[in-house]
Amino acid sequence: MIATSSLVGSEIFASTALIVISFAVLLLLRHYLPLRTTPLYVLIPIFFALWLPASIVLLVPIDLASTARDQDAGSRGIVLPDRLLLVSWRISYWLTFALTWFICPFLGEYIDSGYREPKGRLLFSLKENARYQAIIIASCVAGAIYVFIYAGFHTQSVKSLVMALSYCWGLALAIYLMGHGLVAIPRLLFRNASISGRLRRIQGNAAKVHEKMEDAIQNLEDLEAQVAALASRKTGSAALFQDWIEELAEDSHLPESRPRTITRRMSMPAVNVPNVITEQYLADLSRKVTRARHSRTRYIDEWDRLLNDAVKVQATLDSAASKKIEIGHASPHSSFLDRYTIHTPYTRYLYQYFVVPYTRVFLGFFLSFASICIIWSEVTKPINEYISIIFLTVVHHPESEKGQIGFAGQVIASLWILYMCAAALYSLTEVKVWRGRALVKRNTHGESAMWYAMQVAKLSVPLSFNFLTFLPKEIREETVFHKFLGVLINLTPIGEGFDSLFPIFILVPVFATLFNLYGKVKKLVGFGGVIDDEDEENETGYGTGSWREGRDLIERELGDSSLSRLADSSADRRTHTPNNPNNRAAPILSVPPAERNRTLGQPSTTRAASAAQSRSDHVEDENFFEAFGHRVKNTFETVQTPKWLQNVGEGIKRPKWMGGNDDISDAAPGPSRDFMSWFGGRQEGRVRL
Repeated sequence: MIATSSLVGSEIFASTALIVISFAVLLLLRHYLPLRTTPLYVLIPIFFALWLPASIVLLVPIDLASTARDQDAGSRGIVLPDRLLLVSWRISYWLTFALTWFICPFLGEYIDSGYREPKGRLLFSLKENARYQAIIIASCVAGAIYVFIYAGFHTQSVKSLVMALSYCWGLALAIYLMGHGLVAIPRLLFRNASISGRLRRIQGNAAKVHEKMEDAIQNLEDLEAQVAALASRKTGSAALFQDWIEELAEDSHLPESRPRTITRRMSMPAVNVPNVITEQYLADLSRKVTRARHSRTRYIDEWDRLLNDAVKVQATLDSAASKKIEIGHASPHSSFLDRYTIHTPYTRYLYQYFVVPYTRVFLGFFLSFASICIIWSEVTKPINEYISIIFLTVVHHPESEKGQIGFAGQVIASLWILYMCAAALYSLTEVKVWRGRALVKRNTHGESAMWYAMQVAKLSVPLSFNFLTFLPKEIREETVFHKFLGVLINLTPIGEGFDSLFPIFILVPVFATLFNLYGKVKKLVGFGGVIDDEDEENETGYGTGSWREGRDLIERELGDSSLSRLADSSADRRTHTPNNPNNRAAPILSVPPAERNRTLGQPSTTRAASAAQSRSDHVEDENFFEAFGHRVKNTFETVQTPKWLQNVGEGIKRPKWMGGNDDISDAAPGPSRDFMSWFGGRQEGRVRL
């Protein structure tokens, strides 16, 4: 039996780890959600949707060390009794299952319904989720028929069907996302290791972000103009919903609180208010206004972060000559880490210019090796589990009675699972999702937060069980996790084959990301850009999101001062916005001096100047082959025609019926030389009938 002291120590360690995970989840919620204004029915499900997957990352290594040993010989790591493990797995799995397929989808639609009363929100959410569940059930009919024919219709087969189909769908999504993340994360580290290359990518992304911000602001203005027109109605059907309409109007931004943008609207917002106002119309309008406000907040925050990154990277790049970086005084609203610093200007230069880039290169190589190990283990596990690199790093004592997996193996196993989950979740931030869902600091929409929490819960169990398949069969099948879930997944031959062979398809997203197949397919067929890839950026064109246009936008946004001097005040760019429903500060977007005095409808002069600057900058970016091709082209274009070839045909005169005229020189332009004159055409171009 397990020694009492060892069991007590393991329980204390597990309890402490769960408390630490709880605090980490609370800090994560505080980073993305305003805790004081977010309802509890939103915070509690999101907390458990994040806390349970994090606890699973801790529970898998404990399960491995508790079962891969002789129970009478003691243990090497953190172990728990089998009964406690079984109860923990049941609670974790079924709560995660309920959050993934029922609770989070229902609450997400409830938040996004747009209705004012709880009854309307409830009915709308039930209707949308009934449609969602009907699609899922219809897609599972074939699997249900196969399972019931093979195993019979009883409680165990129904349970196996539900768990196996949920696992298969989660595994398919996890393998695709993880395959993309295993390549994208190391590549991002390598790209950001180059300071000039990072600045170029920031500038290349600036035009796209700025355009999306302008579109979001314009869309919100159109909707708020519609709300204003609706609020002006005091009679008829609008009087029945006067309180609802007044709430929408009060939450609208005042014109002076909106950030001023570089571009100007050329027309008034389109307003289309129906004659009869219904509850459904107001709910749709409320839903659109709420989404538009969060979209505006999202892109303003993204644009502000892009400007701050551009300032910091430019300051680091300019410090190569002065050997120091000055940051000035921090804002009173900055975080503790931003206000406290131990660096002098010179040590800050060494840290930003040398330590950070080389650290990124080291992490890039380290995570590249880790990605190769995971891909190798996925491909080779159907052949032989003993050649898996993950198996060699986790199982340190294959023949020991005290346990094949010790504490070091448990830590390494947790790191492997954590990296696999991080790769899959990182891909979620790059996938183009519906409704414009995004994570915004302190301003994430409740429906978006619920959706991302649901994805975390959906991916955790398949990735954790997929990690177990890297280990040998005699170790894997002894775990409580396998006895609880693996037996039901492998109940049928198709389920067992899918579990062992499907992860090989991780090579598809790996090669698609490695060779930028997303961009090539998009250019070939016009669509297919499921995941945004920075390799698609335009290097030379202007007006198509190039880095030159982004550089001009950043410089105009920051004003006439240089980027390096702006670092002193970059933290103070946010001011309080009155009547802001998001209850946060919004950045002041400055307008260049040349654009402030321009009247509506007057063409902008900055674009022409920027285009001229683009043409002059294009010469600097030419490589050897482009320069050689331009020289050859200029050589042929400047060759003059020889005189003997120019005089050929001068002695031949055209007859008068073809428009010939001896008094007029052949070189003189005129209507008589027109082709229509052969058929009696006049000088005005008309034909004589």
